[in-house]
Amino acid sequence: MSTRMRSTVTTMALVGVCLAWGGAVSGADDAPPAKQPTASPKPPVAKKPVLVPGTGSIAKGASDDFENEKWSWNYNHPKSSEEQDKRMRSPMGRSTNKLWFEGPKRGTPDVVKRVPLPSPGIEGSTHGLLIASLNAGIPGRTTYQMQQDDLVFAANRVVGRGLSVADSPSVVTRVYLPPFEQWEKRNGPTFGFRAGCYTHAIITADDHPDEGRFGLEEYWPGMFICYEQANAKKKTENTAYIRVRGGRNGGEIRGPTIPADQLGWWTLGLSFTPDGMVHYFASPGVDDLTMDDHITSQLPYGYRTEWLKTFFFNVCTMDDGKTWSTPWVIDDPKVYFVKRPQMATTTPTRKK
Repeated sequence: MSTRMRSTVTTMALVGVCLAWGGAVSGADDAPPAKQPTASPKPPVAKKPVLVPGTGSIAKGASDDFENEKWSWNYNHPKSSEEQDKRMRSPMGRSTNKLWFEGPKRGTPDVVKRVPLPSPGIEGSTHGLLIASLNAGIPGRTTYQMQQDDLVFAANRVVGRGLSVADSPSVVTRVYLPPFEQWEKRNGPTFGFRAGCYTHAIITADDHPDEGRFGLEEYWPGMFICYEQANAKKKTENTAYIRVRGGRNGGEIRGPTIPADQLGWWTLGLSFTPDGMVHYFASPGVDDLTMDDHITSQLPYGYRTEWLKTFFFNVCTMDDGKTWSTPWVIDDPKVYFVKRPQMATTTPTRKK
């Protein structure tokens, strides 16, 4: 893709050199060896096309451009921390346009604020959403561990229980990566872009009443942006990289590296196809995604996705009571779908 860091590096396979010596007669030491034939490198293997995020139509109401001057956030502290201490503190935070709400599992980011864009982004866009946290985790308690807060899109308001993968849904967002001087000085995940999905499988959640039984399992594939601080001994500079969650066995997959000269706006995308696979895309800049931006396709945890329920953002920080997370500005998230073809039907005629 043009100008964006979304280019995925394609590896070329090199064919070894065949050493075929010929024409040397026994005892003829002065005979020159035959020329060594070499095989030319194979061209890069073309990627199998998959559903590019942003394909199709925008689901009605399933987007936000943050341009409305009346956009604001109601915090409703203290935040929820169901994942840590089983306490869901209602009423939870919510945007005035009712499109976003505080994640019940981990709580609202400490800052959710409409702001002018830090640098030019999508054509015509002037504002985005700043999200950052200082006190993640359990309210009033410092854990000195990495914690995260969640900003969740209220997809149920616009797509009901979700979108079937038969409709080939996808989600696209832009996120601004600030200069490394503004990043929290901690190696590891600092921002997440993820989806809430459903499938039928053995339920694994330890707090689910049907744990261990076959039923509707919820899971959250996506991508994290991770930070790696400069290391003088290893002679490395500050870098970031994308980490994909997750592989078939639940493990995370390292994606493209983001050096300092590729910071700025990035476009991230997730798509979901009828075969149950999740496809991960990322690119620098704000252009539409293409197959050049494809990172990987997976069946996370071995699950075949059936429904896309929603999408959300994570803000991660070391919960030490004094260190702010990296400030993240998001813009123009949208949900897309491809209307499945209608089956032709015939109406039987009555016999007179």
